[in-house]
Amino acid sequence: MTALISARNLGKAYGKFIALNNVNFDIEPGRIVGLIGPNGAGKTSVLRAVLGLTSYTGELRVFGKDPFQARSQIMHDTCFIADVAVLPGWLRVSQALDFVGGVHPKFRRDRAVGLLSKTQIKMTSRVRELSKGMKTQVHLALAMAIDAKLLVLDEPTLGLDLLARRAFYDALVNDYMDETRTILITTHQVEEIENLLTHVMFIERGHIVLDTPVEKIPERFVAISVHPDRLDAAQALKPFHVRPLMGKTIMYFDQPSNPALAGLGEPHTPTIADLFVAKLSQGAA
Repeated sequence: MTALISARNLGKAYGKFIALNNVNFDIEPGRIVGLIGPNGAGKTSVLRAVLGLTSYTGELRVFGKDPFQARSQIMHDTCFIADVAVLPGWLRVSQALDFVGGVHPKFRRDRAVGLLSKTQIKMTSRVRELSKGMKTQVHLALAMAIDAKLLVLDEPTLGLDLLARRAFYDALVNDYMDETRTILITTHQVEEIENLLTHVMFIERGHIVLDTPVEKIPERFVAISVHPDRLDAAQALKPFHVRPLMGKTIMYFDQPSNPALAGLGEPHTPTIADLFVAKLSQGAA
């Protein structure tokens, strides 16, 4: 399958600071991809490059095109929601729909109205009168009403309460996503989206430290709650992360099929959140 987004030796520097260092990845159509990393890891730099908002070194293709050179073409099939509201406060919701309908040929006003009808947002309300959660809902409705193949979300629920975050992601999956669309998300709230993702990429200090389909995680990683009398034997097998938890010792291995792991303790597949902490702790060690 041809990749929707393909990066080879992607690099970005801001003065002496290296934000991205020879990053390589492919994102296929129909995926929900989580780009996960701490502050300053390079997440936003990847998104800005994908959206054609910044120059870069190496090779990057979105829909087969160089996004920095062909941004206007790429944005016909791409939507973007940032972590900050960009609509002016004096604008009424209905006027926001008018504006997007006037500038984007693939905008469906009836779809936006239908999505907003499921909320408590009034079409006559001004943006400044809305809560942060409602502003995010307006942005999402505008983006979802555009028949785009790629939706890019940069910390889209930052600062929202639990109910607003849950409503956002429910709408995203139930009213937007299908096999023809691709979603690329950056977030710190890993636990809330890990059940939505089909693919994860962990980024740390400008490097991709893990790039895998979610379905492959059980084949690649195992976490074992090690029996106290088996700690030395487990350590000898070189776990990449060791985590004390409520009197237990959890060890993470990247060789779950290794027969030597049998009998060390109770194995389980790590969550994406736990695997993220384990992999980045490995890099910090």
